[in-house]
Amino acid sequence: MGFTLIRLLYCTSLWKFYGLSWTIQVSQLNSSMRKTTGNIVGQFLDGLNCYLRRCMFAILSVGPVPSHIAFIMDGNRRYAKKKNMEEGDGHKAGFNALTSLLRYCYELGVKYVTVYAFSIDNFKRKSTEVQSLMELMRKKIEELLEQESLINEYGVRLHFIGDMKLLTDPVRAAVEKATRVTAHNNQRVLLICVAYTSRHEIVHAVQECCKEKLNEVQASKEEKITNVAFSGIDQGLKGNDFDLLSQDSCKEYRNAIKACSTEVESAARNDGLFENNIGNHISNDTEAETTLYNGLVELAEERKDIQDEVPVIKLADIEKNMYMAVAPDPDILIRSSGEARLSNFLLWQTTTCPLYAPTALWPEIGLRHLIWAVLNFQRHYFYLEKKKKQS
Repeated sequence: MGFTLIRLLYCTSLWKFYGLSWTIQVSQLNSSMRKTTGNIVGQFLDGLNCYLRRCMFAILSVGPVPSHIAFIMDGNRRYAKKKNMEEGDGHKAGFNALTSLLRYCYELGVKYVTVYAFSIDNFKRKSTEVQSLMELMRKKIEELLEQESLINEYGVRLHFIGDMKLLTDPVRAAVEKATRVTAHNNQRVLLICVAYTSRHEIVHAVQECCKEKLNEVQASKEEKITNVAFSGIDQGLKGNDFDLLSQDSCKEYRNAIKACSTEVESAARNDGLFENNIGNHISNDTEAETTLYNGLVELAEERKDIQDEVPVIKLADIEKNMYMAVAPDPDILIRSSGEARLSNFLLWQTTTCPLYAPTALWPEIGLRHLIWAVLNFQRHYFYLEKKKKQS
């Protein structure tokens, strides 16, 4: 097994250094040939480029393939400054890089891809920049829904992760439309984190758990109080042979009381026993009241026991209410621009997830970075699986 893995890594490394070099040359030749020989040669070279890429993915697929890759798209503004581009053009170039990486991931067999598109902290930037990013986000979401887009080609379902109330109305409308239109897709999943931070997600999950537990306690309390109340009242009334649940019993009880009162009063006045009968009647009433009182005491004690109950929030409850509950935890986290920090992204879900941080800015990231990240994942796969089982 060890020798097989070493051979796999060795062959894949050869494809990485030689195959990718050839791919880059083909791409460069493709660009130049388009200008001179037209679209036919360009299409042929595009097909050759795709074939070589699929060959590399076939070799990678011999080993374990990650099911979920997350990206922190860092370095768009620095890229624009580096290339002397206008403000906002760096993010446009970053969207093109995202489209290419999504295609590579789906060709490799990755089902879930998560991208950190916009943090809640980004709202602290200049209002003009925030507005520009919101408008760009709206346009790119609409582009994703076009008929010939990558989303329709691979049957991708879109999930938007974060606090949607913080978005502008046009962006929120685009988000709702994209979610609705792609709801039937089930082959691939793209999770776009907007208006998101991991701390906000955790707080939201805990709040939802508290609401659920409070509702459960209140429902249980109302059920128990109702049961105890009916039981106590029923026992008290049955002391006088009265069935609370029977309408006929109610009528019979009222009629019997009236008849009994008339007979008692008449007999008492005729026989001089008025005081004795009244005393017996009062004695019977006192006994019924005592039974009712005991039932109410039990009810009060039951209420006290219910109030003393403390609901327990478990780990599974919090995970169930996470925004990211729609996908498994990431297998790889890739952050561009060489920054080896999470920046408040998926803190809960990345406890056993390796971080790969190439120095390339996000618009510069490409196929070679993805392959290298997958190779590192495969090399540490068994160790990571062991850690997951222990956690």
